Amino acid sequence: MFYVGIVFVIALIAIVGVMTGKVKNSQYDNSRRASSKLVAGALIGTLVGGSSTIGTAQLAFNYGFSAWWFTLGGGIGVLLLGCVFAKPMYTCGGNTIADMLEREYGSKSGFVCAILSSIGTFLSFVAQIISGAALVMAVTNIQYTYSLIIVAVLMIIYVFWGGTLALGYGGIVKTVVLSLSVAICGVLSVVHLGGIDLLHKTDVLPHAQYFNLFARGFAIDAGAGMSLLIGVITTQSYISAILMAKSLDEAKKGTYITAVIVPLIGIAGIFVGMYMRVNYPDIDAKMALPMFIMEKMPPLVAGMMLAALLVAVTGTGAGLSFGMASMIYRNIFVKLKPGASEKQSKTIIRLFLLSIVILGGLLCYLNLSGLILSWSFLSMGLRGAVAFFPLIGALFLKGRIDRRFVIPSMFFGVGLTFVGKLIMPDGIDPLFLGLFASLIVMVSGTVVMRRTKNQATL
Repeated sequence: MFYVGIVFVIALIAIVGVMTGKVKNSQYDNSRRASSKLVAGALIGTLVGGSSTIGTAQLAFNYGFSAWWFTLGGGIGVLLLGCVFAKPMYTCGGNTIADMLEREYGSKSGFVCAILSSIGTFLSFVAQIISGAALVMAVTNIQYTYSLIIVAVLMIIYVFWGGTLALGYGGIVKTVVLSLSVAICGVLSVVHLGGIDLLHKTDVLPHAQYFNLFARGFAIDAGAGMSLLIGVITTQSYISAILMAKSLDEAKKGTYITAVIVPLIGIAGIFVGMYMRVNYPDIDAKMALPMFIMEKMPPLVAGMMLAALLVAVTGTGAGLSFGMASMIYRNIFVKLKPGASEKQSKTIIRLFLLSIVILGGLLCYLNLSGLILSWSFLSMGLRGAVAFFPLIGALFLKGRIDRRFVIPSMFFGVGLTFVGKLIMPDGIDPLFLGLFASLIVMVSGTVVMRRTKNQATL
């Protein structure tokens, strides 16, 4: 019955993805025909993956409520995306972040943004592969290498024939199953402990650490939340979900739904991680959520839940890889070799998808250590350091920034984020250094532009 549950859920979501892909003629475009439910499905389908579930329970196992920053920061980021950024993005006419930058600053800015942002997105993609492999190993006890291959194949299937719309439809099914699964696990973990009060009073979980949003240090956890907030706004996958909405109102409604559901999923994962810390303190932290499901659920339900988790991981990875492939094709490949037909475009994007998945699998094979969320936080921070302030300028400060300063701001942002990771104390998130450097360069660009306009007027 355990494997029946696994096969049922995976088959259901796979059929939905393939069917929606076959129904549509144009699979890899950003045609604006999606409802708010589809937008929410695509957003949640990409945001809620291994980091939001397995990674959150893992970090909660070690630190408690400090683990909430991934889903809380992601929810706030999606809310800002809908309330502040959706309208200018929806009306600017661009399909990618790089498109939006190109329209304001020229083609070179889009080219550089596509390359640097893809590096950050790729790190988050790696986190999903690590999560998925750990989950497959927990369920099947097969070797790590074969687990990586299974996860990679599932990611390719998930998006290969459906594009963004398939992510939306599949995301709806996945969201329902996954949300119910994690919510049930969260409630049961509290019930088994005898209530939140007893969880709060237990000697195993020191209050100052496990019930503190800043248990790892204010700068680290605040930086983690900021990384997610800025990273969501500057990640192509989430922007693609916004741009596929049939109207601005539908796009906003989709972000509101997402902003409510995602943090709640995070809280449920936190309770599971803390429960496992109390009762199974010696396990590998990243196995907290999968082990809870296998220990506490009936076989059929456990199979369905673990399948939902696996699809969450593969769906997020698929969405991230699709966003990278789209940006690389539209803003790098087309610039170097224009004139491809629609059929050729689909083939090229699929080849990029395959390359990204294979490269990510190889990197995971070589590096097995580290917290899952550490990859995701670094990924989001890098994306934000590259594109956040240039994107704000392109959307809200048109004609006010000298374009010569935009590309340097990207390089300074990502470069000092990397440098900060190496030289700054552990208690300070290097994102702050990268963002500050990017902001200084962009502000310098506004000053130069103002002086140029004043001289022209004189």
